Amino acid sequence: MNYYGEYVTRLIEQFGKLPGIGGRSAQRLAFYVLNMPKENAEALARSIVEAREHVRYCSSCCNLTDTDPCPVCSSSKRNKNQIMVVESPRDMAAYEKTKDFKGVYHVLHGLISPMDGVTPSDIRIKELLARLNDNTEEVILATASTIEGDTTAMYIARLIALNHGKIKLSRIAKGVPVGGELEYVDQMTLATALKGRFEMNTGKDWEDDDEDN
Repeated sequence: MNYYGEYVTRLIEQFGKLPGIGGRSAQRLAFYVLNMPKENAEALARSIVEAREHVRYCSSCCNLTDTDPCPVCSSSKRNKNQIMVVESPRDMAAYEKTKDFKGVYHVLHGLISPMDGVTPSDIRIKELLARLNDNTEEVILATASTIEGDTTAMYIARLIALNHGKIKLSRIAKGVPVGGELEYVDQMTLATALKGRFEMNTGKDWEDDDEDN
């Protein structure tokens, strides 16, 4: 039975399509919007439409931005030869809040997860490899300390080691809780994990294994 009428029901259905939003949460959001002042509701709707129309992927780091390149990539104060690889724009924002990283980023928009059907071709690994060159000094793999995060980091490290052997590869230290999402970790812990990063054991061992096989 439709208790609320066509427009309210449609609004609830739209909120229910958002990730992590169940039926009750969708109803609460819908009722909240309906009780907002009209100008606030119009501003919310306008912001959604404008963001959808103007936000794009940065052609360099793949972060979400309304300018291309994004502010970080276009800054003359950043070290373009040091690249930190993160899962999402939220993780990039978390590291930016620490104010300790002076390089640039690469946003994968996901992690390799065979159980969920996410393969290397589904995330922005190809774009990362394309931006590496002889001037690239270090790639910091800052994916979360989860099975998916570690798998993705090792996969990327292997590709870079085999194709760009002179680039230093490092992994953030385990100050980040195992299984923790970076966007929820406090700034001091993230800064400590960055400073305590360790160089990954890559390249030669893998090349020898490939030759043996």
